Amino acid sequence: MPKMKSNGSAKKRFQITGSGEFKRKKAYASHILTKKSQKRKRNLRKSTLVDKADLRSVKRLLAQG
Repeated sequence: MPKMKSNGSAKKRFQITGSGEFKRKKAYASHILTKKSQKRKRNLRKSTLVDKADLRSVKRLLAQG
């Protein structure tokens, strides 16, 4: 049986942490920034963890079993 292929775009978007969780960037930070407050834009710069509900699909994209 052939090896599982990991999704190339997912490899660029998610990073695995030391504890085995997945780190991701926040959405809505790329354009139409004039109407967003400075506080909101500052918080969008920070990375966050993938939610438990999405973990299974992210693992499947990255061929993590």
